[in-house]
Amino acid sequence: MEEEIIKDAKTILIVDDEQPIVDILVYNLKKEGYNTIEASDGITAVNMALEEKPDLILLDIMLPKLDGLSVCKRIKNSLNVPILMLTAKDAEIDKILGLELGADDYITKPFSVRELVARVKANLRKVEAVSNTQQMREYTSEDKKKESKIVVGDLELDLDKFEVKVRGDIIDLTLREFEVLKFLASQPEQVVTRETLLEKVWGYEYYGDIRTVDVTVRRIREKIEKDTSTPKILITKRGVGYYIASK
Repeated sequence: MEEEIIKDAKTILIVDDEQPIVDILVYNLKKEGYNTIEASDGITAVNMALEEKPDLILLDIMLPKLDGLSVCKRIKNSLNVPILMLTAKDAEIDKILGLELGADDYITKPFSVRELVARVKANLRKVEAVSNTQQMREYTSEDKKKESKIVVGDLELDLDKFEVKVRGDIIDLTLREFEVLKFLASQPEQVVTRETLLEKVWGYEYYGDIRTVDVTVRRIREKIEKDTSTPKILITKRGVGYYIASK
């Protein structure tokens, strides 16, 4: 029987070789108004992603033919699509969220369907917010061009180009890393809690693993700091959160 396609709905690619999990995800995502497509191995997932260009991908790490981390890397080389990794509890979270892979988020098995749907919605909202911001800036006058840059000490963010420079050198960041840095740099010297970052950058009001923030901050530091053991730009306020130093 041919699946019913919901017109103008977001399409989510589900990649998992455990059919019961796929069935649960398909049922619940369709109930939320999304279209779904499925792949049960890594090679099929890559091909399907490049052909169908889904709005979001739910990607298991343990897959036949090609593992999820390799799938993520291949897709991200061609598409700017949010990828939410489905992982075991002992997975290396820093590897999953790393630049070399480009995953946007992760959730550990066994997971709550309610939490997973909340993560899906949050990631899709974030993409829409970025897209709307870019469209609005196309109509910005010349007088406001300087507002599209944030400069704090050695750090310079170009909000139109989604580009970061440190001491004049362009730094390669993922979109999520850029958003974290932008949020902190827009209020230098202001300490921001991990919970606030989860809510404002990831879009999680109730769900989310604090480790996600810590791993992302560590990744940013590896790219912008001369010495990560004594950071001068992105500073930790122990027990509270993070802030950008103004000097």
